[in-house]
Amino acid sequence: MELFENYLDGAGAAYDEMFDGDQLRGPYETLVGSFGQVTGGELRARAEALTTLYLEQGVTFDIGGEERAFPLDIMPRVIEQDAWSVIDQGVQQRVTALERFLEDVYDTGRVFDDGVVPRSVVTTSSHYHRVAAGVKSPNGVRIHVAGIDLIRDDQGDFRVLEDNVRVPSGVSYVMTNRRAISAALSEAFTGHRIRPVGAYPRRLLNALRASAPAGVDDPTVVVLTPGVYNGAYFEHALLARTMGIELVEGRDLVCQRGRVMMRTTQGLEQVHVIYRRVDDEFLDPVHFRADSLLGCPGLMNAARAGNVTIANAVGNGVADDKLVYTYLPDLIRYYLAEEPVLANVDTWRCGDDDHREEVLDRLDELVLKPVDGSGGKGIVIGPNASARELDVLREKVLVDPRSWIAQPVVQLSTVPTLFEDGMRPRHVDLRPFAVNDGHKVWVLPGGLTRVALPEGELIVNSSRGGGSKDTWVLAGGRAQVQTVAAPAPPEVHGPPMDTGPAVESRTMQAEQQQQTREAGEASC
Repeated sequence: MELFENYLDGAGAAYDEMFDGDQLRGPYETLVGSFGQVTGGELRARAEALTTLYLEQGVTFDIGGEERAFPLDIMPRVIEQDAWSVIDQGVQQRVTALERFLEDVYDTGRVFDDGVVPRSVVTTSSHYHRVAAGVKSPNGVRIHVAGIDLIRDDQGDFRVLEDNVRVPSGVSYVMTNRRAISAALSEAFTGHRIRPVGAYPRRLLNALRASAPAGVDDPTVVVLTPGVYNGAYFEHALLARTMGIELVEGRDLVCQRGRVMMRTTQGLEQVHVIYRRVDDEFLDPVHFRADSLLGCPGLMNAARAGNVTIANAVGNGVADDKLVYTYLPDLIRYYLAEEPVLANVDTWRCGDDDHREEVLDRLDELVLKPVDGSGGKGIVIGPNASARELDVLREKVLVDPRSWIAQPVVQLSTVPTLFEDGMRPRHVDLRPFAVNDGHKVWVLPGGLTRVALPEGELIVNSSRGGGSKDTWVLAGGRAQVQTVAAPAPPEVHGPPMDTGPAVESRTMQAEQQQQTREAGEASC
């Protein structure tokens, strides 16, 4: 096809998922063949239609305060069945170990006594919250939803880049991308049997219901959002609608006698499970930020009393700390007596004297990351940094070495991405999503493929201008052509009846809008 004629001209040292040298890899042979009757102009027209569709239907993301269509590349990423099997097993293993670790950290601390992880690594984490100690979900689950970020190295092996077990975002784009690409490339589905992603809302709702307080047979479950000004609000609304539950803000909830109640037109109704999409610091002004306008006073007390389950659990962020990440292989061996299925990226701990000395000698060769960063913020890629930037970085590491890790520059794998002059290789990562119902960790077959759109860029986060792709996990055999409607906009209803003042002061409104932008997932 004409679109691929000059594709290999832009290939670099990275593992390319489509080509092995000048030969097509198996998973892409049928896909490329299906484009045989589609001209380049027609494919670009379909791609432009996708962008327009996403804007019209609210599939957007906030970048610097501006709502933009979440960039969706029309060329899907294809993962063969055997490769996905490894990912599935590895993610299940990792989430299980993280569950055991968090339970231990907020309970007996056996992992510290046995010398696997220094106690100071956890207690100095900005996401460690003592108030969460002893607060347990009735079915023992702290990580109801996890997003594990993977990259494919230059040998084609998947490695874990980081863990997200606080409020991982992006699954809404997995579902909407599939619906949109199914409609835009219906002919490309003919020769593939692609595992579906539509079961996610049901799986998530079942897991949330399973974590309800003891003795509650028909729990009331809600999605707690910071509000419409948050960059991930589209996702909050979509998940609430597809699960068939209420989307609420903090002002819609009130705590009474150790229980969480929701304001409705019929009066107050008890809430048993809160799928929160708000950061810990904004959840409960009694225990965290006293100025928070997004949470509900008394929420932590109700959770401690066992009358409500907060999903994901408060304090999970300690497991997202990139310093804790360096101990994950040891934690898997310690808790599960297994070798890691998915390896970490090689990492230096700047808080370690020997590691720090090597890192400072090689600043211009390595990638430096703040341990509590997200969305690609604060990352410094040594080979791309100026001498001044490296001097500033050196000073930061020397002042606060615990807050930094270093990794080699990993050439993320590349996949074909459509541009005006044809298909070009661009770097990608993958965020598989896992749901834990207390009996099994289920991994959504597909996940969010994020793509760095500028040439040579290695940071894929949407907040840095990255886009996404539909991720096809092959199940083998042939499938019938799937015809799927374009993504429907989320039915965002107004909040439950507010019994408070009808008009807030402009100052309070402005403060709430600012907090809403800060709280929850600002980027994915």
